[in-house]
Amino acid sequence: MLAVALALAALATPGVRVGSKAFTESVVLGEIVAQTAASTGTAAVHRRALGGTRVVWEALTRGEIDVYPEYTGTLVREILAGEPIADDAALRRALSARGVGVAAVLGFDNTYALGMRRAAAERLGIRTISDLLRHPGLRFGFTNEFVDRADGWPALRSRYGLSASSVRGLDHDLAYRALAEGALDVVDLYSTDAQIAQLDLSALDDDRRAFPRYDAVILQRLDLDARAPAAVAAIRRLAGTITAREMTAMNARVQLEHADPGEVAAAFLAERLGLAPAPVATDGLARRVADRTLEHLVLVAVALTGAILAAVPLGILAARRPRLGRLVLAIVGVVQTVPSLALLVFMIPLLGIGARPAIAALFLYGLLPIVRNTHAGLTGLAPELRESAEALGLPPLARLRRVELPLATPAILAGVKTSAVITVGTATLGALVGAGGYGQPILTGIRLLSVPLILEGAVPAALLALGVQGLFDLAEKLLVPAGLRAERG
Repeated sequence: MLAVALALAALATPGVRVGSKAFTESVVLGEIVAQTAASTGTAAVHRRALGGTRVVWEALTRGEIDVYPEYTGTLVREILAGEPIADDAALRRALSARGVGVAAVLGFDNTYALGMRRAAAERLGIRTISDLLRHPGLRFGFTNEFVDRADGWPALRSRYGLSASSVRGLDHDLAYRALAEGALDVVDLYSTDAQIAQLDLSALDDDRRAFPRYDAVILQRLDLDARAPAAVAAIRRLAGTITAREMTAMNARVQLEHADPGEVAAAFLAERLGLAPAPVATDGLARRVADRTLEHLVLVAVALTGAILAAVPLGILAARRPRLGRLVLAIVGVVQTVPSLALLVFMIPLLGIGARPAIAALFLYGLLPIVRNTHAGLTGLAPELRESAEALGLPPLARLRRVELPLATPAILAGVKTSAVITVGTATLGALVGAGGYGQPILTGIRLLSVPLILEGAVPAALLALGVQGLFDLAEKLLVPAGLRAERG
């Protein structure tokens, strides 16, 4: 039986797990890699839009994915920053020391650039990044990752002496929209972005060479050679097959024409390599919503159950031991003040990507309302009720179970309901670390500027929150005697 179970587990595990970052080009390249691997008969899965550079790199080095597209400039300036990497050979040695290799250099350079509306750049006489120094009042809007990474805004400030007083961090695609609407003057570009031509933007010359080359490469775990040799050999055939113009055109099909990345990848592979992958299956709306609902419910149910099991005893402890209780309330209160996105990122080194870090973060966020309401419900009981229970000779544990907790039930249920609604909403952020749920279509919709996709996640999330609230209202009617409900009201 054990042998059968192990065999089934091996069959259930994909031969090649492909990851991609949360922007269009990375998703398209991830599809190309996944379909190339699958063309050899190897089972392959693509975990789309996992997050930023560090999230996907950590997933690769931890063995949670096997392959993903990256850029040499990012490797040298961000991931391996501080190491002496003078050439490609040194880069490959540094990667090899981490169990990672370069499966293919794709053939195009997608460097960073700063961009402006062409009309505005010509009116102000701005052709280079140095020219920006003559216009300190310009409004800058950069992707959040670009603001902090070593090869982004910090490198520009150091090399050019820029000191823009109003630098905003926001999503890459939203920055383009703000630029088109005149809310921003300067944004960061990827040189293969389709919006450069669509919005008639001017890419400023990097005259002091702050940005390195960003040659697109496919990174792989070195142990993948032994596990899926045919897939690795097929992926290596991608070397030198994609030009910057072709990549820009594929980005445009997805970004501007709203084509499915899988279909775009399939068309490229058929034309360039003669591969004929199986037709891309696309789920209907009902199936997509059902799948996302199941993922979301799992995140919420596991996190909320854990929060209830931990928070109620903590609330009881806080009520019974006032001095210790102040410390407990302070700790869970501090956790609640940590930004949810930061808490998710903190969990990645400990738990990897996927559902586990999301559930851990949601569990921590769900503690405060339940702990606080349990504490308030128990400490708010009338003294005469406690005295009556003591007069009956009930021991402390029996008083808690038979008298105090039943009387505090309305407050405890209110805390659980608050925690549940918060968890349903916050769980949408789990998509940033590959946990799925309603956040997946929301993030994709933001990337593609697609309102229907955003609503595909936002509307069910709102309905689920209302449903959860109604469910707890019903539970209160069933579990709390009418007299206590009336007294509370």
